[in-house]
Order: sequence, then structure tokens, then C-alpha cells
Amino acid sequence: MAGLRLGPLLRHVDWDTGGAATIWVEADRPCTAEVRCADGAGGSERTFQIAGHHYALVPVTGLTPGSSTEYEVLLDGVRVWPLPDSGFPPSTITTPAVAGSGRPGPGLRVTFGSCRQAAPPATGRRGPHGADALDTLAARLAADPEALRPDLLLLLGDQVYADALSRETRQWLAARRDLREAPGAQVADYEEYTRLYYESWLDPEIRWLLSTVPSLHIFDDHDVIDDWNTSAAWLAEMRATPWWQERVLSGLMSYWVYQHLGNLSPAELAADGLYGAVRQAPDGTDLLRAFASAADADPGTVRWSYRRDFGRTRLLMVDTRAARVLAEDGRAMLDPAEQQWLRDNALAGHGGYDHLLIGSSLPWLMPPLIHDAETWNAALCRGDRGPRWARIGENLRRRSDLEHWAAFPASFAALTDLIEEVGTGPRAPATVCVLSGDVHHAYVAEPRIPSTARVFQLTCSPVHNSIHTAVKLGFRLGWSRTGRWLGRGFTRHGRTGRPPLSWRRTGGPWFGNQLMTLALAGRSAHLQLDQARKKGKKARLVTVLDRNLTPPE
Repeated sequence: MAGLRLGPLLRHVDWDTGGAATIWVEADRPCTAEVRCADGAGGSERTFQIAGHHYALVPVTGLTPGSSTEYEVLLDGVRVWPLPDSGFPPSTITTPAVAGSGRPGPGLRVTFGSCRQAAPPATGRRGPHGADALDTLAARLAADPEALRPDLLLLLGDQVYADALSRETRQWLAARRDLREAPGAQVADYEEYTRLYYESWLDPEIRWLLSTVPSLHIFDDHDVIDDWNTSAAWLAEMRATPWWQERVLSGLMSYWVYQHLGNLSPAELAADGLYGAVRQAPDGTDLLRAFASAADADPGTVRWSYRRDFGRTRLLMVDTRAARVLAEDGRAMLDPAEQQWLRDNALAGHGGYDHLLIGSSLPWLMPPLIHDAETWNAALCRGDRGPRWARIGENLRRRSDLEHWAAFPASFAALTDLIEEVGTGPRAPATVCVLSGDVHHAYVAEPRIPSTARVFQLTCSPVHNSIHTAVKLGFRLGWSRTGRWLGRGFTRHGRTGRPPLSWRRTGGPWFGNQLMTLALAGRSAHLQLDQARKKGKKARLVTVLDRNLTPPE
């Protein structure tokens, strides 16, 4: 009898018709996965096989717009979800009302964050992580049926940490191979990646939350390795090691299965040649491995970025890792095709949406000192101050994680210009928000640009991780007047000039395990920041920011 190994995850919910969704599952053997809803909707799908694991992305049709319906999962006709004696409420699929449904049009609640370690790393260098913000959100929603649920959960990178393993996972690795051999106590292959997803998503609260709140994902560096694609020199060194090829291919393969597929709509899945081939093959491992190998060799062969429209809100989730151009004389956060994709999708139907959300795992607007340091570092690494400073610059870049948008000055300017273009004139949306994580603190920043729209950098990280005291002090300094003064020294030495715009911090910095929630209705936008805090053995979410980003309608 087939068993449910992982899932279900509620992924895509159709905001065009309100009548369809997709549910992702992993089974322990080949089988037919079926979703049955209480209102009669449902669907089924045969599993496909990758590296001895069995998955299905089940299309659910016949849903009623503007409704919430319970569902169950069956494998070969046997119910496997909800789990026996589950203490959680039933998993549900909630659909938006659409035009002509007779129900009021929906607003949109988006909860987002990044950097979630399921458990602290075995090294213990960072100390305890504290309460898990996502776990705490799940517990609150499960305990209070009246609590406001997100319509969408955006996971903005570092959903798993391939290079910082828990004590339990490290012991599991030691039982299957010699950790004295590279890559040591890090993930080496696809099977080891599956262990990370089990550790992260089998947590009972997280498992229930992901079964009932739709989620969209994008990777960041730790999903593969710290500082992934930070520079051409870094990549050359990694490719010279005997273990890197298997690591990066396994990272891309597992991301495609566990995260990327669920980002796609049923129409996109139907048009995806690889997905169709994998589903038809007795074993899709070689097909997926060839795809990952091509994607690693030439990132232009694949697009991880994607667009979603939720009524009059547009989301553009941008790949800021795999799509980079690393040559020092032409460094770019996005290659030309990816940059054009972003521009085309931001301007398509301009005037037809009220809010533009740009999901970028790495922040666009950083503390000014860090921005200036990254621009200075980019100039050094280009060789603007000679070979000696170029070597120093490369060393600093890796040690200090100098790889955000400011480290790619042309890309920073291009994104700035695009945001100003989108946000200006009578067709401008009410808000343009760049949603980011990565930097282990939260803040709100606003650029000084002559736009009609309100423009915000909204950064929220981590969901569950620890923060060094030195990191806190560094970011506080980065936002301070002293930091701005120090930054000018970097610009003078690097001869980089001032940034193409200025900005100011209008909220934060906040440190802790946290989640941001954007509530969008009509042309109004409201922002809330909640931190997970422990009191005794229990954790709760405490609201530390509750702010209107636009004047209320």
C-alpha cells in the first residue's frame, strides 16, 4: 500500500477563474494520487519518478469561486491525508471571488520572509535560533479559526540550507558516507537534498500550514551553497573541485521538483516540455539531470523567474542567483534576456494593475554604508584601482557577502529606472514594492524618486535563524549618519560617484525571527510585521509594525 512521504502542499490557486488549484505530494512508491474536495471538486495524477522518489502535482478542478472547501488526499484509493488522529483543522482550498461570481472582489494578503533553518546547525557557532516564525504562525492559525489567514505565502529563499546541517542530519549523513571526504558535513547529492526537505516540511505545524495556505518560492544561495555565483573567480574555483558538479546538479534538480514545479500554473505545466517528458518516462532522473546540467552550463537555457497576477496585483518573482552574468567587465544581476523579461512583464498591461510586487531574494535598497561598500568593491574587482586592489576586493567580496544589487551597479541602475518608469504617470499603480530577505533583519526603505506610485523596499529575514551581535551592530551602523559618512570614503576611493538615487529608512531595523504581511485592497496597502517570541515553553507572534503604506481609501 502506498504511503504519503511528504506533503500535501497547496501550491497554485487560479485567480483568473477561482475554479482550479494544484496540490503537490511525494509518495513512497509509484501510485495514483487523488485529491477529493468536500464540495465535489477534485483531480488525480499518476506519480513520476526521480532518483527513486515518487511525486505528483495533482490538478484540482471544479472548485467554486469565493469559497473554502476541505480536501483529502488518496493514494491508489486509500486515504492518507489528513493523518489519523490529527490535531489540526482540516486542510482547505480557498478560492478568490471573480467577476460575475456574485461575491465581492477579493483583496490580497501576502505573508513573506526568507531564511528558515528547520533546526540550528550542528556546529553551534550561531547559538539557539529561538521561536520559528512560520511554525508560530501555523500554530496561531490552527488554534484560532477566526484568525486572518494569508492568501499567499512567499518564501524568498534559503528554504533549505545545504551547507549548514542540523545535528540529526549530520548524523544521518555520517551513516551513509565518510564525512572526512569533501564536501564533508554538507549535502552531496539528490538523496541528501531530500533529507533537508523532509526535515523542514515534516514539522507538523509547517506541514499543515503548507497544506492549506498557497505558497510560491524562489531560491537563494543556501538552497545550493553560501555565496552561490558570487563571482567568476568563485565559480571557477568551485568547478575545479571533485564534488561541486554533483552538488549543483542535485540542488537544481531538487529545487525543480520540490519548489519550482508548484510555482507554475496548470497552463504553464501543460506547455512545459520537460515536465511532460518526465511524467511520461518510467524514470525521469536522466531527463532532469540533463536539464540541470544545461542550466548550470548556460543559465540562459532556463527561466526560474515567473509572473503571477492576483486580481489587480501583479507579482514578479525574480531569479537573482542563477541568471547572473559574472564576467567582471560586464557583471549583471540578470542576464540580458532575464532583464528584458522583467521589463516586459512589469510594463505589460501597464495601468491594468493597482500594485506591483517584485520578489527579489536580495534587497534592492540596502543600508547606505553597505551599498557604497558593495559599489566600491565592484570597482576594485573590475580592476579600476589595479591588480593588487582587485585581489583584495575579491577576498572582501567573499568574506563580507558583498553581492546584492549594489554589487552589480548597472543592474541596480536598470532596476531603479524600471521602477521609476512603472511608477510614474497617470497609468502608475498605487504601490511598487520590492519584497526581499537574505540580510537577517527587517526594515522599510523608501527611495526619493519623482514617482506617482508609492515605492517601498520591504525586507524581512530571517524566518528561523540566529543573528550575530556583530551583524546587528554592522547593520545599525550601516543605517546611521556615521555609516553614510563612512560610505562616502568608499565612493571616493573607488571613484564610483554617488548612487543614481537616494533613499531613507522609514521603519526598522528589527532583529528576530519574523514575517511581514502586506494587505492589499483596491489601491490601498497596509503592512504588518510580526515577530515570534517565546514566553516559557510557548511562542507567540507579536506585532511590532502596523502601518498604512497608502492613505486609506
